[in-house]
Amino acid sequence: MHVLFLLNPTAGKQDCTRQLPAQINAAAARAGLRAQDYDIRITSHAGHARELARAAAAKAQQQGEELRIFTAGGDGTFNEALTGAYGFTGTAVGCLPFGSGNDFLRTFGTKEEFLDLNAQLAGSVVPIDLMKTSLGLSATICAAGLDAQVAYGIPKFRRIPLCGGEVSYLLSIVEQLCGHIGRRVEYTIDGETLEVDCLMCAICNGKAYGGGFCAAPEAQPDDGWLDVFIVRNVSRLTIARLLSMYKKGGHFKDGRLTAQAEPYFIYRRARNVTLRAADGRGPIIATADGECAPCKEVEVQVQPLAGRIVLPAPAYQRFAARQLVTAAE
Repeated sequence: MHVLFLLNPTAGKQDCTRQLPAQINAAAARAGLRAQDYDIRITSHAGHARELARAAAAKAQQQGEELRIFTAGGDGTFNEALTGAYGFTGTAVGCLPFGSGNDFLRTFGTKEEFLDLNAQLAGSVVPIDLMKTSLGLSATICAAGLDAQVAYGIPKFRRIPLCGGEVSYLLSIVEQLCGHIGRRVEYTIDGETLEVDCLMCAICNGKAYGGGFCAAPEAQPDDGWLDVFIVRNVSRLTIARLLSMYKKGGHFKDGRLTAQAEPYFIYRRARNVTLRAADGRGPIIATADGECAPCKEVEVQVQPLAGRIVLPAPAYQRFAARQLVTAAE
């Protein structure tokens, strides 16, 4: 088995390349890895992690060798590597959370578990579903509407002096709330057509996105289904209360919407979802695992067990135990 570490120096608030290589070397020695058993590469541009992952996965497949790739960055870096490794059955991708959001891991465990290099190198591979979307492959959530619009607007505020991550995020929220709220959107969900005045929607393979919004509290990334949540359009006075519930996952419990959420949410389980604007106001802003763009139409299809990921030892033990319980039921 070979291990490749991909380090993104621009992810998060601090450059992980300053101290992480020495920590990796020490952890590798403790795990019994020789110098030739692993490589550390630093990404230099957008898409570089995808390029490096694809090249390494192709080489490993040609040599008949198992490959594990660990990305030190955010959800975008992880998604790049996962996309690069897609289709190579001997390659699995793990996540070292050094980004600003780190939402992928929230489905499986804690940030502390995923930062533990000893636990990561002692971890195991599991298959998970992926989503094929209009923005590319996604492991976690594809969203459209207000939340995606906020994410799409952040970069322009970051160019303003003294407007760091949180300030630019807040300014983007203010901009969106001062504009036109909500869209008329047509959804096709496994053949069912709905036309809804909505604030936003989330099509979920994993539990969280947006820096910790628990959109799908009970999503299971290996069950072959997507959890679809559509938030109806509401007044500005209601938005704050609704988003607080949404962030904590209080809108969904035991397989159904809670009584408090019922007037505001539509929930479906699906394998295929398409949405398009029905109000003539131009494209819809969508986001998926770090990618954000305007789309005329957003299509999402579940790809059952198409991805292979590495879980650190504690997270793997819980994942395997949950699978045993599900099988027994």
